[in-house]
Amino acid sequence: MKLLVLLMTASFVLVEVNLSEIFRNGRTLGGNVGVPKPDKHRENVADVPDEWFTQKLDHFNPTDERTWQQRYLFNDQYFDPNTGGPVFLMIGGEGEAPVEWMTGGNWIDDAEKHGALLLQLEHRYYGKSHPTEDMSTENLKYLTSQQALADLATFITAMNKNYSLPSDVKWIAFGGSYPGSLAAWLRFKYPHLVHGAVSSSSPLLAKVDFSNYFKVVRESLAAYSDDCVASVQQGVREIGTLLKDEVGRKNLNKIFNLCTPIQESLEKPLDISNFYEMIADNFGEVVQENGANRNSSQANANITIDVVCEILVNQTIGSPVNRLGKVNDLLLVTRDEKCMDYQYEKMIDSLRNVSWDNEEDEGDRQWMYQLCTEFGFFTTSSNESHIFGDKFPTSFFIQQCKDIFGDSYDEDFIDGAVDHTNMLYGGFDIEVSNVVYVYGSIDPWHALGITKTLDKKAPAIYIEGTAHCVDLYSPADTDSAQLTAARQKVSQLIESWLKL
Repeated sequence: MKLLVLLMTASFVLVEVNLSEIFRNGRTLGGNVGVPKPDKHRENVADVPDEWFTQKLDHFNPTDERTWQQRYLFNDQYFDPNTGGPVFLMIGGEGEAPVEWMTGGNWIDDAEKHGALLLQLEHRYYGKSHPTEDMSTENLKYLTSQQALADLATFITAMNKNYSLPSDVKWIAFGGSYPGSLAAWLRFKYPHLVHGAVSSSSPLLAKVDFSNYFKVVRESLAAYSDDCVASVQQGVREIGTLLKDEVGRKNLNKIFNLCTPIQESLEKPLDISNFYEMIADNFGEVVQENGANRNSSQANANITIDVVCEILVNQTIGSPVNRLGKVNDLLLVTRDEKCMDYQYEKMIDSLRNVSWDNEEDEGDRQWMYQLCTEFGFFTTSSNESHIFGDKFPTSFFIQQCKDIFGDSYDEDFIDGAVDHTNMLYGGFDIEVSNVVYVYGSIDPWHALGITKTLDKKAPAIYIEGTAHCVDLYSPADTDSAQLTAARQKVSQLIESWLKL
């Protein structure tokens, strides 16, 4: 009997920290995929220990013999080697690999059904997987999606031997967000090792100017009401007016509870750009995570589009800018933050920290490096339908790359890096079979994904009214019929792949 191994990629859970920039560039601090809410499968989560795998530092230099220890997890409670049951391997993304996924989430139902051994591999440079002595720019050159995919291939090959798996073993990759991209690319690059992939909310096209991100945010707010959108747009315009005189600037300090008076930043355009971007990111965070059945150490998991739009259309609160301030206050409270820290240099100083002991960034420096050297994904203000002003164009993000990593990380470098990534993986033109792409209409990242079936061997599922990676979490009573049907379709596809 053929033995099946399912591989699931996912990224990390939020942790509670005192940082204003807990959401930047469409990424939640610690990674875009959190942990599933408690369910019947999570009773023994504390019993899943950390394991370590000896990994090569550079897979593409045969003369480099350096190695490091990569964290992985396993759970064999469903696995029966005598009956040839499946094995699931979850691959971590841009944050620590959460132990909760080993006993929770929608994929556990398939694990029980097929008698799966569960494995999870943490992504290099994130969580506890530290390949180098620090995160200096020179050391980060080994942080690439190509190296991560080679890590997976090496790990799969080793686990086949360690568990004495048969030669015809099948691996099926699951992943959400960036790991969703890795899942599809793993099937694309290593089809002899991976038999299929479930790619959820995955950005498949690298793009420097991801201006459509906030276009989707606007459309998602508009689904509540046009008045909600109008209130945001008017409030942002009022910010521009208040910035022009001293009384107005003092009002802004109070309205947004700023850590540093805005007067001190009038001659610092990057501060002002950062201020506008952080206001926009408030809405990006709410829209992207809207209604996900995820567990979080933060109360903002319960802040939805409906919640913020009810504030924005409530005229008793005051003018639109005051309503923007109330939304900001709500998010500050749920993040356990005392004030909004918009200063550009503070942000840059944090991202320059190369120590593994830096508890605050939770992967921010590493992910910013990948954006500057592989993906772009800069959530800019350049879209014509933008409602958050025009103060954070592409040049604002390129300046960050230069300020954090050096002047050589300029526009030409980033353009070339993004082109190279699309050449490697194909972008929207990826030719691959046994992959399913799953996206939600509310999730802004669907704008960089394959949302319509272009090849029957790699179908797309587009779910109206759902947000980022919702299909990966455990089912909830509030799930829509479309979401339930999408999960069922994915399970059917997995089962059909197993018979091939």
